[in-house]
Amino acid sequence: MTAPATGRSLGLALCERCRLVARMPPAAAGARATARCPRCGAVLELRRHRSLSHALAFLVAAYLAYLPANLLPILSMSTVLGSESDTIMRGVVVLIRSGSWPLGLIVFVASIVVPLLKLVTMTLLIVTVRRGSRRSPLQATRLYRLVELVGRWSMLDVYVVTLLVGLVQIQSLAIIEPGAGVFAFGAVVVFTMLSAMSFDPRLIWDPLEDGHGQGR
Repeated sequence: MTAPATGRSLGLALCERCRLVARMPPAAAGARATARCPRCGAVLELRRHRSLSHALAFLVAAYLAYLPANLLPILSMSTVLGSESDTIMRGVVVLIRSGSWPLGLIVFVASIVVPLLKLVTMTLLIVTVRRGSRRSPLQATRLYRLVELVGRWSMLDVYVVTLLVGLVQIQSLAIIEPGAGVFAFGAVVVFTMLSAMSFDPRLIWDPLEDGHGQGR
């Protein structure tokens, strides 16, 4: 069975700025070849240059920030009765014990499970491309799209802390300040998003073509 023609095999490239499909010049050969979009003038690339290297670098940074994001306090509250600091997991436990288990479950999934799954998924995608695996490229592409989709929901803790700080300060009930865990958690989200943005999903399908392994 003959493999279907691809944009790269036909010398076509998609402009990531204006979404125009343009033909690469005949002299431009190989995955690292570049040209200019005839419509908007942006750089056209058959594959993003050093896509895996950049994606891996951001992913490692996200892993390094994940541990302090869960161990450092995310919120510090001071009242006339004293001061208290809570981590993400402690906040989940408090919500569950107080009877607000649906909210606690949402915070647990959005703040601990989802970021970890995103990290693991990006790791699997990068390893798959590095190894030149030809297994289940469609499923790998769907995983990548899922990572992009859930990325916008990963800042739940930051939103909650910001809203809580504003409400409490206005009512002068206490002094609430974001802890170091918030900044570490935000770093995890940002670095994971940058890793997904740097990753070129077209590399997943390259092993199905002859001469795969270029443009990484």
